[in-house]
Amino acid sequence: MATDLTTTPAYPDVAPIQRRTLRLLFTTQVVGGIGVTIGIAVGALLAAEIAGTAVAGLAQSAAVVGAALLAVPVTRIITGYGRRPGLAVAYLVGAVGGALVVLAAATRSVPLLFLGMLLFGGGSAANLQARYAAVDLAEPDRRARQLSLIVWATTIGAVAAPNFAALADRTTSGWGLPALSGPFAFSAVAFVLAAGVLLLWLRPDPLLTARRLAAARAGESEPTPPGPPPAPAEPAQAASALAPAGPIPAPAAPARRGGGMRAAWSVVRARPAARLGVSAVAVGHLVMVAVMAMTPVHLREYYAVDEVLPVVGLVLSLHIAGMYALAPVVGWLADRFGRRPVILGGIATLLAACAVAGTAGHHTPRLTVGLILLGLGWSATMVAGSTLLSESVPDEVRPSAQGLSDLLMGLAGALAGALSGFVMQLAGYPVLTLLAAVAVAPLLALALRPVPVGAPDRRD
Repeated sequence: MATDLTTTPAYPDVAPIQRRTLRLLFTTQVVGGIGVTIGIAVGALLAAEIAGTAVAGLAQSAAVVGAALLAVPVTRIITGYGRRPGLAVAYLVGAVGGALVVLAAATRSVPLLFLGMLLFGGGSAANLQARYAAVDLAEPDRRARQLSLIVWATTIGAVAAPNFAALADRTTSGWGLPALSGPFAFSAVAFVLAAGVLLLWLRPDPLLTARRLAAARAGESEPTPPGPPPAPAEPAQAASALAPAGPIPAPAAPARRGGGMRAAWSVVRARPAARLGVSAVAVGHLVMVAVMAMTPVHLREYYAVDEVLPVVGLVLSLHIAGMYALAPVVGWLADRFGRRPVILGGIATLLAACAVAGTAGHHTPRLTVGLILLGLGWSATMVAGSTLLSESVPDEVRPSAQGLSDLLMGLAGALAGALSGFVMQLAGYPVLTLLAAVAVAPLLALALRPVPVGAPDRRD
C-alpha cells in the first residue's frame, strides 16, 4: 500500500486542496460529460447517413481510437507538467474534433468525418484521465469512493445530454447546419468551457502537490547519519522512496519520472493485481462499446427517422445512468469488500446485460433493461479496476501506468466499435451481444485466478 501522504506534517493544507480539486473535477466532468455524450448519441446515425451502416461502427470507433491514442501525449504532458495542462489540452483537441465533424456533415466528406471523430475522442480522454486526478491526494481507504465520485459526476450532464440531441439538432438547423451535426457544435463549446475552467482554477496541481509531499516525506523519514551531510537527493530518487512495492532504484541510476509507456508495461506485467486492474477496465469497455454503439442502429430498424432520436435519447440516457449514477455505491463496495469481488460482480452484470439485450428483439423496454445492466457492469469494472491499478504500481510510474490503461481500454473499445458495424450488418444484433459475452471469458479467468499469499502487490 502506498504511503498516506495526506497527513504529512509539512503540508497541513492537503485536505482542503483535495476538496477543492474534487469540486473542480466534478464541475468539469459535468460539462465534459455533456460534450461527450451529446455527440455519441448521434455519432453512429450521422455516420450511417453519410457513409452507410457498415461504416457507422468504424466512425464511432474512430472516437474511441482518438481517446486511446491521445492518452499517450496527454500522459506525457501530465507526467512532465501536471494534471491541469494535460486535461485542458485533451478537451481542446476534442473541441477541434467537434468542429471538424460539423464541417464534414456540411461537405459530406467521409475522411473529414473520421478525422473529426478521431480528435473528438479528446473529450473522452480528458473525462477518463480526470478520475485519476481524484486519487493523487486521496487517503488510501477512500480512493475508490473519491475516484467513483468523479466518475459519477458525469451522470448529471451525460444522462440529460442524449435527450438534448434532438433539441440541439433543431436549434442549429436554423443556423444552416446539416441534420445531426448540431450536437457536435454544442460539444465543441462544452469542451472549450471545461478546458478554461481547468486552466484557470485547478491550482495547485494535485499530481505536482503529491510529488512534493512524497519528496518531503522521503526526506523526513531518513535519519541524518553522523559526519558530513549527504549530497541532496535527486527528485526522482526521493519520489521513488515511496513506491508501494518492489526495490528502490539505486541512486547511481535513478528511474526517469513517469518511466514512459514501456516502463509502465513492464511494471504492470510483473504485478498480478495491476494486470487484473488493467484487464478489467479494458474488457469492460470493450463489451460496453460493442453493444452500445450499435444500439441506435438496431433501434432504427423498428422506428422511422423522425421517431428514432427521442427513443435513442431515452434508451441511452438510462444506459448512461447505469454507467455513472451508482458509481459512488460501487466505490464504497470496492473500499469495503475489496476490488476483486466488485470486478467479479461487474463481470456477472455484463454477461446478464448481453443476455437481456440480445434477446430483446423489438421490445424496447427489455432492451433498455439490458443497456442499464450494461452500464452497471461497466461501472463496476471501471471503478474497481482503475483503483486497483492505481494502488498496485509505484508512485513514480503511476501516471504512465494510468495512461497505458486508458490506451489499452481505448484500443479494446475501438476494436469492438470497428467490428460491431460489420457484425451488425452480417449477423444482426443478437449475434453481436453473444460475441460480446464471449469476450468476457478471459477476464473471468484472470479474476478467479488466486493471488499468492504474501505477494507484494496484493491489494484486492
